[in-house]
Amino acid sequence: MKGLVLALLLALAGGQKRDLEPVFRAGWTYRYGYEGLVLQGRRGGGAAAGARLSCRLELGRPPGADHDGHVLRIRSPKLEEYNGFWPRDPFTPASKLTETIASCFTQAFKFEYSEGRVGSIYAPEDCPMICINIVRGILNMMQITIKKSQNVYELQEAGIEGICQTRYVIQDDSKNNRATISKSKDLTDCRDKAVKNIGMAYIRPCPTCPLKVRNIKSTMMFTYKMKYNDSEALMTSAVSEQMYQIAPFNEPDGVAVMEARQELTLVDIKSTPISPPEAEMHNHGNLHYNFSGELFQMPFHLIKIKNPELQLPEILRQLIQYNEEGSSKEASAKFLQMIQLFRLVTLDQIESLWVQFASEPPYRHWFLSAICAAGATDTFKFLKQKIHHEKLNIWEAAVTLPLAFHFVTPNEQTLEIASTFLTCPQIQKAPMLRILVYLAYGCMVNRYSAQASFLRNELLQPLHDLATDAASKGRAEDMALALKAIGNAGEPASIKRILKFLPTFSPSAAALPNRIHADAVLALRKIARKDPAKVRETLLQIFMDNSLAPTVRMVACIVLLETKPALPTVTAMASSLLKETSLQVASFTYSHMKALAVGRIPQLYNLSAACNIAIKLLSPRLDRLSYRYSKVIHVGGYSSEYKAGAIWRVYLMNNPGTIFPSDIITKVRGYYANTATDIVEVALRSQSLISIIRKHNIPFTEYDTYKTVKELGKMLLGWKELPPEDPLVSAYVKVLGQEIAFVDIGKDVIQQTMTSLTGLSTWQPVVKKVMDEARRGISRQWILPGMVAELRHVVPTAVGLPLEFSLCSVALVQTAATVDIQMSPQLSGNFRPSQLLEANMEVHANIKPKVYFHVIAMMGINTQYFQSGLEFRAEFSANTTVKFDARINMKKKSIKLETSPCQQEVELAAARSEVYAISRNIEEIDSEKRSHILPRGEVPSIPEQRFQSSEIPSRDGNEKQRNIPNVISRGYQQGSEEEHHHSVGGRSHARTFCSKLASLGCYACLSLKSRDSAFLRNTYLHKLIGEHEAKIVLKPVHTDADIDKIQLEIQAGSRAASEIIDVVSSGSEEEDASSPYENIKAKLKKILGIEKVFKVTNKTQHHKKRIHSKNKTAVTDLWVEPSAAPFSSSSASSTASSADGKEPRNEQEKKAGRQTGRKHGSRSSSKGNGSSKSTADSSSSKICSSSSSSSSRDDHSGDKHCSGNSAYSSQQANLAVYQFRFKPTDEEDPERKVLNSSTSSSSSSASDEGISRAISQPKFLGDIKPPILAVVLHAIQKNGHQTGFQLVLYTDIQPMRSRIQMFVSSITGPSRWKLCADASVINPHKALGSLKWGQDCQEYKIASKIAAGQFASHPAVQMKLEWPKVPSRIRRAARWFYTFVPGAAYMLGYSQRQQRSPSRQATMVMALTSPRTCDVILKLPDLTIYDRAIRLPLPFPSSPSTPTSTLPSSDWNFFSKAAFSIIESLKARCSVSQNMITTFNGVEFNYSMPANCYHVLAQDCSPELKFLVMMKRPEESADIIAINVRLASHEVDMYVSNGLIQLKINGVQAPTDVPYTSNSDASMLISSEKKGLSLKAPDYGIDNLYYDGRILEIQAAFWMAGKTCGICGKYDGEKEREFQMPSGYLAKDAVSFAQSWIVPEDPCTGACKLQRKPVRIEKPVAFEKKASKCYSVEPVLHCVEGCSATKTVPVSVGFHCVAADSTLSVEAQTRLDQKSEDLVSAAPAHTACSCERRPCPA
Repeated sequence: MKGLVLALLLALAGGQKRDLEPVFRAGWTYRYGYEGLVLQGRRGGGAAAGARLSCRLELGRPPGADHDGHVLRIRSPKLEEYNGFWPRDPFTPASKLTETIASCFTQAFKFEYSEGRVGSIYAPEDCPMICINIVRGILNMMQITIKKSQNVYELQEAGIEGICQTRYVIQDDSKNNRATISKSKDLTDCRDKAVKNIGMAYIRPCPTCPLKVRNIKSTMMFTYKMKYNDSEALMTSAVSEQMYQIAPFNEPDGVAVMEARQELTLVDIKSTPISPPEAEMHNHGNLHYNFSGELFQMPFHLIKIKNPELQLPEILRQLIQYNEEGSSKEASAKFLQMIQLFRLVTLDQIESLWVQFASEPPYRHWFLSAICAAGATDTFKFLKQKIHHEKLNIWEAAVTLPLAFHFVTPNEQTLEIASTFLTCPQIQKAPMLRILVYLAYGCMVNRYSAQASFLRNELLQPLHDLATDAASKGRAEDMALALKAIGNAGEPASIKRILKFLPTFSPSAAALPNRIHADAVLALRKIARKDPAKVRETLLQIFMDNSLAPTVRMVACIVLLETKPALPTVTAMASSLLKETSLQVASFTYSHMKALAVGRIPQLYNLSAACNIAIKLLSPRLDRLSYRYSKVIHVGGYSSEYKAGAIWRVYLMNNPGTIFPSDIITKVRGYYANTATDIVEVALRSQSLISIIRKHNIPFTEYDTYKTVKELGKMLLGWKELPPEDPLVSAYVKVLGQEIAFVDIGKDVIQQTMTSLTGLSTWQPVVKKVMDEARRGISRQWILPGMVAELRHVVPTAVGLPLEFSLCSVALVQTAATVDIQMSPQLSGNFRPSQLLEANMEVHANIKPKVYFHVIAMMGINTQYFQSGLEFRAEFSANTTVKFDARINMKKKSIKLETSPCQQEVELAAARSEVYAISRNIEEIDSEKRSHILPRGEVPSIPEQRFQSSEIPSRDGNEKQRNIPNVISRGYQQGSEEEHHHSVGGRSHARTFCSKLASLGCYACLSLKSRDSAFLRNTYLHKLIGEHEAKIVLKPVHTDADIDKIQLEIQAGSRAASEIIDVVSSGSEEEDASSPYENIKAKLKKILGIEKVFKVTNKTQHHKKRIHSKNKTAVTDLWVEPSAAPFSSSSASSTASSADGKEPRNEQEKKAGRQTGRKHGSRSSSKGNGSSKSTADSSSSKICSSSSSSSSRDDHSGDKHCSGNSAYSSQQANLAVYQFRFKPTDEEDPERKVLNSSTSSSSSSASDEGISRAISQPKFLGDIKPPILAVVLHAIQKNGHQTGFQLVLYTDIQPMRSRIQMFVSSITGPSRWKLCADASVINPHKALGSLKWGQDCQEYKIASKIAAGQFASHPAVQMKLEWPKVPSRIRRAARWFYTFVPGAAYMLGYSQRQQRSPSRQATMVMALTSPRTCDVILKLPDLTIYDRAIRLPLPFPSSPSTPTSTLPSSDWNFFSKAAFSIIESLKARCSVSQNMITTFNGVEFNYSMPANCYHVLAQDCSPELKFLVMMKRPEESADIIAINVRLASHEVDMYVSNGLIQLKINGVQAPTDVPYTSNSDASMLISSEKKGLSLKAPDYGIDNLYYDGRILEIQAAFWMAGKTCGICGKYDGEKEREFQMPSGYLAKDAVSFAQSWIVPEDPCTGACKLQRKPVRIEKPVAFEKKASKCYSVEPVLHCVEGCSATKTVPVSVGFHCVAADSTLSVEAQTRLDQKSEDLVSAAPAHTACSCERRPCPA
């Protein structure tokens, strides 16, 4: 037994793991060799930059020291730089920099080390932080955590980068007493991570996004070799490898890489003890990296800072010099150096510099911009002092303040300074500055809270105090400012303050304007990012609060859905919409959810899924709401491959009182990797602007109608007029999610503006002052430099050096202008605007605008001693000089501009980018090392080279062989002015596109050059890496005769023809003297070459007629009537080939005949001669059927049609929408058929040319009309000759038709190049247009046609576009565009079908299937795109059964009537016909009116109370109604007596056959119309009122939307709230609603014996299991006292129940509408009464 126990103990002892933590014996010195390397480059080779540090380390524990007290000495440090192509090029020793770095390693370092863990690190107090961080990188290799019981394990381990997830794998070689420890860290999964972000507070990361969408990934690996014995373990070597990779475009192969390597090797061990540190040691923390001076050092340059106060003036002077010389790149570099130096100087030094340069404007602008961008505490104090002492004007302050608040580093000290801006008297005096400062302060608090762990409430107190003070004093402007500033801060501590402005949580807030409620909701937007649960709960209550204005609830919907609610919340919103009474809110929310449901943004996947479920619940009810209701427009996309996307949303919020949106918010948000950024947001809000625009000086409140309606309101239970709304225009702008500015323009400002625009005001002196100053000469120079962005992301590397990813952008906008204006006669002090139209002006201007952007991005090591890494630089510049002299004669309608020609090469715009590997060090500041990222002249390897055939086909041949859609004919290939230069390996590309304007003495060139590495990997990063350049250059053309000047002359009116003749005659006096043309018209025709143009046209038409007479087919004209032979692709192409002259005419005709025969098969016999064709056209439905089937195969729009609509419909009933045929209206018009038959024996074969001839429209309008406009652009040479172009415009506008012609030609005699444009409206149903250019306008041609007609029995419009011949460039551009068409159609939800259509032709048909929907069919040569039931934004009223030919009359243009019909359809109409009533909102219901009781049909419920319309039914007739209209001081009665319509005005009988017009301020017209009377009073809000005894129709004006009430409703589109009683209570049925608008009368004197009274349920009621008595919430119609009901009707009524023993009674309580509605029951309403005689007071 004892032996067994001994064996077990031995086995246990042998299986126990050794201690593997490194141990350093006391009194011994361990020497290690250390090498640390940092290298930045791109994966796959190329230039790289980096640094290597090598040294010897001495480690040990001095005798007598604590058990964990260790000493580290660094001996012989050596720093080397690398800049070249890795690994080919060698390292370069940096001897001077080594000396600088070595100075901080002369002293020893002390550190705590126990059980493999590094504790505190001690160093001299004055030791630079960069040296301590390097020591941290060395000691980080010694950090080992050993678990004795496991060989593979994971844990959280502290290191230089933070506390990260670490995995250990231990391989123990017990035989040799050695062990290998492998350790790997995931640097993306760390707590307390060492990272510093600057300028990224507005970029929101997505914490829930997966790792794969992050564009920066990093890992670290360690390998330790351990040797151990029974007592200790020794680390013989350690190797670490760290890798950071950044994918700017989120491509797997497109990454830039930073590699850090460390190697620690044991050299020897000495038994001598290590000497302890001599200097006093200070604790500098643990392994965690400490950021210090690298944050002040920009990564784009190194400055050896000696004396900033002396360096700054020198840099500023150099900057100004570079800017004056036009060296913007050097100027921007100096500007960045200024910013860095300003971060180091003191307040006194800044003040002394300001004294030097404040008085010099160029220096002053750059100085202030650099101060703002520096963002230091002292620069912030400096701005505060200057504004306090009013050293900056208001415009300088408005520019500098937002920038200073944006760039300043937020901390406790700068926030305290910022709070003093809020109380500065100079800022309080300027409202604009006050707004900017409060908003900027809120932004600054938000940025501080993003980096601070705790935010003191004192920082928010200034904003809370402003909100409290504004609420107590009722200042809406300050309320809005406080809420917007609180919203910018975005702190949950402000929620209670915000809720005080919302009626849902604070009843006192109900009196505040709706815009304040909306601002309060928007203030919760950013708070939701920190406390989404609380905000979501608050917003859900606001959204469901029906008492709030619809606009406020819609804003709550926006913010609520931005919080990314889960499915239960979204379902709750959808459930509430099923019972929602406001269609504006329902439509907006449904539209928003629908947009979110189709989104593909990964961050919104869960929300998209929830909204997808919600819209399935809501679509049956809300899917077909029109654009009359609020909508959300969503456009966006996301690339899952590149992990980037963007969305653009437009929130259109309609007020129920407006037809068009009253609130518009548009927003652009970008997504990149796992971040999201609100790029820009702009909002516009308007309120009651119509009342300002329309005539507003009519005293409606002084008229009798106002008093009558006021008295009537007292009789209608609970009626109140609408509260007044002050006109308001409000707007705000947000950039990067922060509101930077807003403006509220109130009633007073709007009225002053309207007065200034419409009448005499103080603007005349202002205009005169400006004109006088311009006459004396204006010479100004504006300059606005600034740093647009500075984004920096800094993390530590394994070697202890900071790795930085940064981006900086600098912008410069400047303009120098000199303007001199001379005017005759001079303006007087009280001049009229008409004087400007009679004056002659001479303008001499010299303007030099310039824009420059410089963007720098860097990935690499950035310290105050050296920098190395990859640097990307891009710049864009645009500058020009506009120098001209102008003469303007407004009386003669002439303008003449004169400028100098191009004298030398000018670079108008340029964009350049390049990527380098850079190395800089502070000791060799002037010897920056820079390597191009790509080697030059290197031949790629064999696999990289492309195979090239020995026989390279021509370019045109290649294009012809490509398999691309035949959108444009390939028969006209032309050479391009491109030049291609390919370097070795195809890495370099150069192209130049030039357009030469020899007549103007210049040509413009677009030059493109690039040299990239895309041949290695086809990624965007490889395409970006290298050198790229694009520039637009204007060069002079060297000719025999130099150009003296260039003139542009514009002449309108009757002198247009003379202008052309004068210009041409001045260049050729000889010709003018001997010219036989004495008539101006003849001279003009000769100058323009019109005779040649139309001579060629006539020859072409004659040739076409000969072909037609031979082949009996008319396919060569521009357009063919739909009844004629169709365009076929073969015939069209053959015609084009014939026109090009590439084949003999006979061969072409034969080929066309063969192709036609093959194409149409059996139909060829019907085309043999004219008689057979006529027979075919007049054949039976059998021929129609064959034609339809043939059309389904060939799909030619505009082929033959059946003559009858019924046959047409029956044949095409089962066809797909794209197979229907468009039938022009001309075919249905019998008169037009007769007209066409006069020129042709068959109307079906008449072409558009025949129609033009039939209506006697001339070819050239100049034969009958003079030109209305002449434009001449010509260059005058020094020898007197002229070159250039001339444009002439003719118009002929007539009731039946209109035509416009434009001719452009060269003023040089021999040139025959011309451009001819012709557009005409042939008849009310058809419009044609053509564009021809080339020699005599015959080389190229594009034609279009628009026609009205029918498509599948629906009204439709067809648009055709033909391009018989166009230049090759246009063809190439069209082919490129055509490749995107299928994808775009798919994204928009259109269906597609591959089928042949006529070549070189596109046809689109839009058929109106209902007033709100249409079908769209687009036929391209190889593709048909179509969709059905597309929702229209506006209604287009038309009956599908009505023939299109009857819609427009013969003298009315169809196209103008279309717009008129849309406008008319938007106007509201209320009608009464017998018992059927249709409200303004289109709700229909039956109602039988009680006799002799006036009902309020419609009235103005605005504060003006402009009109009242009442109606009643006489007792003697059931279908006759009488009306009473009150307008101003007029009382109009219309009724029927003895079968005739009678009219009374103010109680006096008036004739009905004589129009009546009022003489008051507002017009009113009563006239006979059809069988009744019409009343028009547009100033009162009634566009038209029609009455014929049985029918009454009221049409309200646009601006009355939402302001009416009565039985006709509110005209607000809210159909769910249509039955609104005078008290605002929603009636349960139509009868209760209509009866509530009965006007009570005196029972003794009035004819109406009905009154509304509250009623009680007589039978016992058990409510909530208790005996109760219930009273109606709203009164019910009953007979007056003393009368009994003879007729009743049941109505649904809501009841409020109380206990049976309650003292509440009907007599004591007349209104219970404020009480709860406990049950709904039916109650009898009296509609007729029988009354006994009752005593009435005398």
